Amino acid sequence: MTASRFAYDDETFLLDGEPLRILSGALHYFRIHPDQWADRIAMAHLMGLNTIETYIPWNAHSPTRGTFETNGGLNLGRFLDLVGEAGMHAIVRPGPYICAEWDGGGLPAWLLTTPGIRLRSSEPRYLAAVTEYLEAALAVVAPRQVDSGGPVILLQVENEYGAYGSDADYLRSLTDTYRRNGITVPLTTVDQPRDGMLEKGSLPELLSTGSFGSRVDERLAALRAHQPSGPLMCSEFWCGWFDHWGGFHHVTDAAESARNLDRLLEAGASVNIYMLHGGTNFGLTNGANDKGVYQPTVTSYDYDAPLDEAGRPTEKFWKFREAIARHSAVPPLPSDVRVASEFVVPESVPLIGAGLLDDVAPGEWSAFESAPTMDDLGMASGFLRYRAFLSGGDEPTVLDLGEVRDRAWVFLDGIAVGVLSRAAGDHSIALPRGFGRLDVLVEDEGRVNYGRRIGEPKGLIGPITLGALEIAGWEVAPVPIHDLPAIAECSPASPLPLRAGLIRAHFELHEPADLAMVTSDLGWGVAWVNGFALGRFRPRGPQRTLYVPRPATQSGRNTVVLFTQEPPRSRQLSFHPSLDLGPVDD
Repeated sequence: MTASRFAYDDETFLLDGEPLRILSGALHYFRIHPDQWADRIAMAHLMGLNTIETYIPWNAHSPTRGTFETNGGLNLGRFLDLVGEAGMHAIVRPGPYICAEWDGGGLPAWLLTTPGIRLRSSEPRYLAAVTEYLEAALAVVAPRQVDSGGPVILLQVENEYGAYGSDADYLRSLTDTYRRNGITVPLTTVDQPRDGMLEKGSLPELLSTGSFGSRVDERLAALRAHQPSGPLMCSEFWCGWFDHWGGFHHVTDAAESARNLDRLLEAGASVNIYMLHGGTNFGLTNGANDKGVYQPTVTSYDYDAPLDEAGRPTEKFWKFREAIARHSAVPPLPSDVRVASEFVVPESVPLIGAGLLDDVAPGEWSAFESAPTMDDLGMASGFLRYRAFLSGGDEPTVLDLGEVRDRAWVFLDGIAVGVLSRAAGDHSIALPRGFGRLDVLVEDEGRVNYGRRIGEPKGLIGPITLGALEIAGWEVAPVPIHDLPAIAECSPASPLPLRAGLIRAHFELHEPADLAMVTSDLGWGVAWVNGFALGRFRPRGPQRTLYVPRPATQSGRNTVVLFTQEPPRSRQLSFHPSLDLGPVDD
């Protein structure tokens, strides 16, 4: 692409002085297998869009302070280059807070352990860490701006900040950091156009945009009242919603959503559709909400988007294309345009036990006087084993774990006592006696990504008491989650585990293919295919399949590894011809 100048006047965006309406769709590169980025970008163009928008997840790129990883699925530069090669523009939203139903809203766990730090504020320690991150991220983005021949035309400062705070000095510090690090394109903010959020979440020198999916005229009027001049833009046009475990699968009416999009375009506004294609919370990357009840987000981030979790066009895709075509030229449909055809369904195969967790991955234990949190150990996510030796009496007694974040399996002398769930408000359980070896396996089910509980530590939040006395003398061992696939593949066959353990299965494919792996009878756990982390599965639903991306499979033999904390109800691994995201709330 040749170098251009992107700006805006009192009414519209301008590319080299000519009006440009932004028709954008959100694609999160970190939720899509990197070998499928080009396909999703091509489908965006086919729907009639001219721009791709993405967040940058700070915690994924910087698992430790001072690092900025760009390998594999985190190769932001390659993703932006593919956008440019497709002849499309790009909008980048570096945060540092992104929400996005992503683990911790993108804020890294190591950041949260700094004593006295105030998140999303001008507090010096927070700003120092943010500046380090932005300098690294913007080093990737700045050379790819439109005035350097790249695709990037806009960057966003923070994210829906007006719903959280009103620290103008913080926003100004972020803006200054952007400019000092070579960002020349216009800067925006986004907030819901209501309840004073626009006023609190922006600065006069930044272009305010709105986030909404309905009541278009009312929302645009509120945006214009706040900002008398400048182009109108809905930079999060909500066309769907996300799901949490134990709930329904959310869908929105395609025709109604298309009518709202049509009305938005008729009003002359620019748009970013959130989401064009949601993708998947691969591995342990899902976030959670907690507005009095803890609700972790499911593995699928389908979002009822125009492209489904496998990147196939839905009814919403075609209706959005029709709406866009009434206001802008859309490309002709190729003869081989993809349709939502059924998946390949490999034959069901037996599940093979690969050992109990404590036997095949005994772990490295460390001693503490009181039970530490995961954050105390530098753990960003995963599973932590706790162990203590009780010296009480032989009468039944109550174990109180303080607060469980987020699920705990309790054992006494190797015998299961019960399960405690944060989502259910559990924190105490009756033990049959007060002596013996106490083992507790704790899972972090996803860090809160929205609201005042962002930044809370994970694990057991003490004090931990047995009856009236606090338990002292603990050993802890993190579960080596990333090593489990290799451990499972080389472990001898064994019975299917009745408690935390590993399971493997092998299936055959004639050629690589997208798959829908049935998980409704697999118990509670995490799955991998050929070492690629698919994500969590739960018997409670709503999600009943896991999406297996084609590039994660191979011709011939494929290996599935499961780390289960509760036993499967089936002895077979099976596949389905379509994704099953669960029942819909009518």
